[in-house]
Amino acid sequence: MTGPAARRIAVDGAEGVELAAYQWGASTAPAVVLVHGYPDTSAVWHPVAERLADRFHVTAFDVRGAGASHRPRSLRAYRMSRLEADLEAVLDAVSPDRPVHLVGHDWGSIHSWESVTGTRLAGRIASFTSISGPCLDHVGHLIRARLRPRHPDLPKMLRQAARSWYIAYFHLPLLPALTWRALGHRWRAFLTGSQGVPGNTPYPAPTLARDAMSGTALYRANMLPRLLRPRDRPTTVPVQLIIPTRDFCVTPVLSYAVEHWTRHIQRRPIDAGHWVQLSHPEETASLITEFAHRVEDGSHRNTDHTTHPI
Repeated sequence: MTGPAARRIAVDGAEGVELAAYQWGASTAPAVVLVHGYPDTSAVWHPVAERLADRFHVTAFDVRGAGASHRPRSLRAYRMSRLEADLEAVLDAVSPDRPVHLVGHDWGSIHSWESVTGTRLAGRIASFTSISGPCLDHVGHLIRARLRPRHPDLPKMLRQAARSWYIAYFHLPLLPALTWRALGHRWRAFLTGSQGVPGNTPYPAPTLARDAMSGTALYRANMLPRLLRPRDRPTTVPVQLIIPTRDFCVTPVLSYAVEHWTRHIQRRPIDAGHWVQLSHPEETASLITEFAHRVEDGSHRNTDHTTHPI
């Protein structure tokens, strides 16, 4: 199979940000846009994109601060509004006249929720598949509802809090950068040794250490404002949650009560770790394809809803 076509996408604004994007498949096919997380680049999606390319026009892009995209220096450049502007520029470039099937992983899912639940890109997103990346506003409401004495989900919430230790660490000065400089060369061994990721994947990128250091700005610019002052963020976009049951970062409790915010949702547990798109690309691509087709023909409305009251 030939490799993806590369292009640059300019984002309107004073920062002059350009995003590196990679495309597969026929431009006349339904569009799928893949958004990566931390500390990744679009390379994390290549095995899935290759499997989607026979049915979709697939685009994966390096988010700002990662890979071959520009790296703004100011913290405010990584706020949700700027990330949403980036996604808008990508949609304008790859599918200006037809809604896309959006797929996000980790931070790519977190900041995609901003567009899925907002008004700026209303009508531009046909469906959303979220993998290991909750809406921060939804999590803020979840914390208020469940992180209290005698709530039956309190132990699960505390386990999730313990697994999220790195969020506080990324708010510290200097130490995260020093850590990545010292240990970044061991990242591939970590993925292959404990996450089931094959050793021949195109990830991690050579820019891993720089990507990881730049990407901490995502946490510092967005986490506390959203979690401490969560907004009501409903959506009419059909949502699929792919839930890796062995995810060491994001446990299933963070998907609880999402049905409170969306009319159409389906959950798809998968026996995998956090980087499911690398360890199980065939199954991940199949779930994305199935959901997109169900949305296209309207059968997603018959989804069985598992409820977790907020």
